Amino acid sequence: MYGVVTRNAEEVEWPEFDRGFYEVKDVTGRHADPLSNAVNMVSCFGDNTVRAEDADLVAVSEDGEAATREQPYFDWTHVCPTNEQYREGLLEILDDCVAENPDVRLDDVGFPREEYCYCDRCDERFAESEYDDRFDWRASVITDFVAEASERIPGKTYLTLYPDPYPGHLYRREGIDVAALAEYVDEFVVPLYDTAYGTTYWLESIARGFESLLDTPFSIELYAVDVDVDALVHATEVAEAYAEDVFFGYDASNATAALRRLQADQRDGVEFGPDDA
Repeated sequence: MYGVVTRNAEEVEWPEFDRGFYEVKDVTGRHADPLSNAVNMVSCFGDNTVRAEDADLVAVSEDGEAATREQPYFDWTHVCPTNEQYREGLLEILDDCVAENPDVRLDDVGFPREEYCYCDRCDERFAESEYDDRFDWRASVITDFVAEASERIPGKTYLTLYPDPYPGHLYRREGIDVAALAEYVDEFVVPLYDTAYGTTYWLESIARGFESLLDTPFSIELYAVDVDVDALVHATEVAEAYAEDVFFGYDASNATAALRRLQADQRDGVEFGPDDA
């Protein structure tokens, strides 16, 4: 099955795609009305607008460094996952989404990195918790959020994973406990983005790593913007050897061209026996 990830409502209806993911809230802070004919997608703790609106929403390191896109290792600003007011706002967005379509994709879920968050609220909550290890406490925070979110999603719950299947990395980096989350997530989505896909051995290695890591079904999302069609076709062939489905991000036209090429190649490769003549 093939799908598209888009900010353009009309593209979710293109016949080449079996499924459309529509960004209702993305990391820029942009909001759109959810669609009834798409899996609505919500960037949970990635939001570039929050620092200007309320700097206290931003996750901070033990040294007081804010997790903003101005840092060299962040592409967007990260909200602290323990902020109850912000979380309530996310749950309200999810309610709006499921009023249109029962399936929802949760994007950008987790803490920013291992060094976060050490805001006063996080310090207080960790101290009052049952946990001695801060990484275990962080994982409980994320699992509780996903559990609460999934209770509001009557259909399929998708969750995006950072593309690092190495044992323990997601747990320490973001507080993602895939075994615990499997109770609440129907399908994980792993973005494996490249601007060229000139080589794909790394794509296969990561895909195979997630195949070993996960018991829950997972899909792979490929980047489609300005990627050579033949290269995108080859990346798709690699991805679908391991993933449940393959999705294409942010260039529906290029993705469509790749799917047509892929399907043409598959037809050309069919061999007929004497009974088929």
